[in-house]
Amino acid sequence: MRGIYTSVNDIRKRVFAEVARLSYNYKDDGDLSEMEQIPYRVIPGEVSVYRDSVFLERAIVKERMRLAMGLPVRTAAEHAPVSTGAIECVKPEKYYQPPLVNIIKFACHSCPDNVVKVTDACQGCLAHPCREVCPKGAVSLKDGHSVIDPGKCIKCGRCIEACPYGAIVRLERPCAKACGMKAIGSDQYGRADIDQDKCVSCGMCLANCPFGAIADKAQIFQVIQAIRSDTPVYAAIAPSVSGQFGSDLEPSKLRRAFQALGFEDIAEVAIGADLCTLEEAKDFVEEVPENLPFMATSCCPAWSVMAKKLFPEQAKCISMALTPMVLTGRLLKRLHPGCKVAFIGPCAAKKLEASRRTIRSDVDFVLTYEEVMGMFEAKEVDFKTLEETDTMHGASGDGRGFAVSGGVASAVVNAIHDMYPGREVNVAHAEGLDNCRKLLQMAKAGKYNGYLLEGMACPGGCVAGAGTLIPIGRAAGANALHKKVSTHAHATQNDYQYLLGAIEEDDLKPKAE
Repeated sequence: MRGIYTSVNDIRKRVFAEVARLSYNYKDDGDLSEMEQIPYRVIPGEVSVYRDSVFLERAIVKERMRLAMGLPVRTAAEHAPVSTGAIECVKPEKYYQPPLVNIIKFACHSCPDNVVKVTDACQGCLAHPCREVCPKGAVSLKDGHSVIDPGKCIKCGRCIEACPYGAIVRLERPCAKACGMKAIGSDQYGRADIDQDKCVSCGMCLANCPFGAIADKAQIFQVIQAIRSDTPVYAAIAPSVSGQFGSDLEPSKLRRAFQALGFEDIAEVAIGADLCTLEEAKDFVEEVPENLPFMATSCCPAWSVMAKKLFPEQAKCISMALTPMVLTGRLLKRLHPGCKVAFIGPCAAKKLEASRRTIRSDVDFVLTYEEVMGMFEAKEVDFKTLEETDTMHGASGDGRGFAVSGGVASAVVNAIHDMYPGREVNVAHAEGLDNCRKLLQMAKAGKYNGYLLEGMACPGGCVAGAGTLIPIGRAAGANALHKKVSTHAHATQNDYQYLLGAIEEDDLKPKAE
């Protein structure tokens, strides 16, 4: 379903645009009653197009609005105007409260989870191999067709493999299947339920739910209120931005596009990626293998949180270098004292990272590309008419390559080769949290001693984040083109000294919690 524009994407875009319009038009008078009209604009008329009831559709839109403003989601048992508590969102410093990723319960389809089922494709063949291979006698014949007794079935999948027609399938809840942390189960009504102790906010569940029942909280309203204040707000744009807003918004137009939204200016987070690369290269050479058996990259917050949750003994092997987002935010605040910084990227987990107490002073807001597109819609920005300016300069091709799986490790290896000639580095990388877990299991067993490990929570890397707008393959291709036009190939070749001069040396390491 990734990369296919569906009605779920369309509704999300319209909700984000309406929330952005509400914030741009807010008159500082405490009146947010306009929120009550938005569900009727998103779902007009008297007949529902998507579900059985137009009233249910509007109720779901109301909760989507609240989440887009950083407010808590409500159950069907709670009765109150959609604007209840919304006045808190007027404060630019208002931050959403956990949990970040939420399920709108009355939008959940209660999908079957891990059920083996015979479909109508069953041909009632003479051999009945499905019955012959079942170790529990769960398959029987009824009117010549196979039937599975769910009370006996142990979901081993042997019947699925044996059927020559592919007539037996395993039904899995899409959100649970996409969750590499196995954090999604069922509540008492069979609806999806998130174990927040396991969740790392990668967002793969919300990106894969075909009913649009899962959403993360956003800061659209708060960012716009900050923009409307006297404080300059800078947009720190992630390396995965290439192509995300369509072919009409070329890199040379990004500055004017974000200024049209009210941002003071933009900065390329790939510059922070270069600084992160240099720190990780230095750390790897100094620590592995003398002090650490291996070192893992730190830039993907979902990967690093997963590692710390599931492999606490190996937590010390995660690089201590600050992430590109934080480094860029810290640089911007040094260069422009008193400003606010909004990270614009593909990632839900970056919202979790920025919510940490030690990070909030560096990055004030996090928005996804999908949420920013809602802002463009609200302001009716016509990309075709925008003036071209100098493209974002300063980052190396390797820094921009952080957006794709394998790109971080490649950047660090290139830096090590430049900084420490003759030092060879073995690399292993994984994408998707299931594979990341396997990678760390092998590292724990000693299979990757001396290695540099890279983990990306999203299959494909950041270009596949939950907040992206275009197909993964197209995004990776656009990123490759953006890398080619970089002034420098590697982080070590970048003219970063003037940036390093803007921050103290100890600022390159995390502050104590």
